[in-house]
Amino acid sequence: MRLNDLDERIVHALAADARRSYADIGSVVGLSAPAVKRRVDRLRAEGAITGFTVRVDPAALGWETEGFIEIYCRRKTSPEAIQRGLERLPEVVSASTVTGEADAIAQVFAADMRHFEQVLERIAGEPYVERTKSVLVLSPLLRRYSGLAETGSGARR
Repeated sequence: MRLNDLDERIVHALAADARRSYADIGSVVGLSAPAVKRRVDRLRAEGAITGFTVRVDPAALGWETEGFIEIYCRRKTSPEAIQRGLERLPEVVSASTVTGEADAIAQVFAADMRHFEQVLERIAGEPYVERTKSVLVLSPLLRRYSGLAETGSGARR
């Protein structure tokens, strides 16, 4: 499904703050609150909006160490097998298959270096994993939680 410009602006407003009122969003995009609600309901029904959530600073949970783990798999490992192995670990906050040498990459938050090492060991111990390579984040430079960047009218990603 492709969003039109108006729907895209509504989605951006919700992505920035999902608790915004329909009236507030309407004032930004030039619609009434009921019109915004109808569009949001339609976007949910069509699957463009998959849910609403809260963003929690991992440090508030005591998880102050962040890193990425590249995963190199044995032959014929399916993405589903990698997903099943990683989704059991609450420290893994995102994971994707990737191009390049690695088969997948996982973003991990942990309490400290020892905790990160334990997560790394658990991932490396999965039967489909041949080897891993990890990097630690020193300072996050940019985070876009919605996965959408404001690009101006009509620009596409």
